[in-house]
Amino acid sequence: MTIKDRITKNKLPEHIAVIMDGNGRWARKKGNKRIFGHRNGIVAVRETVEGCAELGIKYLTLYAFSTENWNRPKLEVDALMSLLVTSLHNENETLMDNNVKLLVIGNINSLPKDVKLQLKETIKNTSLNTGLTLILALSYGGRWEITEAVKLIASDIMNKKISINDIKSDTIIGYLQTFNIPDPELLIRTSGEFRISNFLLWQIAYTELYFTNTLWPDFRKNDLYLALIDYQKRERRFGKITE
Repeated sequence: MTIKDRITKNKLPEHIAVIMDGNGRWARKKGNKRIFGHRNGIVAVRETVEGCAELGIKYLTLYAFSTENWNRPKLEVDALMSLLVTSLHNENETLMDNNVKLLVIGNINSLPKDVKLQLKETIKNTSLNTGLTLILALSYGGRWEITEAVKLIASDIMNKKISINDIKSDTIIGYLQTFNIPDPELLIRTSGEFRISNFLLWQIAYTELYFTNTLWPDFRKNDLYLALIDYQKRERRFGKITE
């Protein structure tokens, strides 16, 4: 029996989110610069996307670039943006072959022009695909997202589109970047770190968290399967009790 065979097909999460961590450490272990790790992380992205598509997972959100990542050295940021453009172009065939639809969340206006153009092209090319929806979180941060939602709500109150008494939990959801996407049931973080790192802060209120020591460039389909097997052993009670 393979690792994949141990997965219960009718107990799969609808939405998986991933914090792809460990590229820099992986590169240092190889005696290379951080960008070398980022380049090799593309293989892990491809494996994870294909693995989710093959299993029938509906949504996969990858934390690709955070609002805090802009504080990294300019050389690394520029290299990451260039790598993103190249990867989106090169992986278009893989997305089409796997019937994957691409979406993006985050402060898109802060991205370089060539990145925005490539994103627009890939999103358009994959818009009719009906399988896995791949969501890239780019220039994204949970606190930024909630702050922007508060601004939008305040604006609508000032313009008398809604009243303060109208605001409920579902109201806030409607102002988030993920308003039409279900919350993730499983969040995977690689590299052995035990942090959320400002990722989907509202959406992961009841998400199951899975941490692995595997560095992101080494993450493969079997690592995804192990996370799913662990997830399926858990009982999700949402504040209730088993009885």
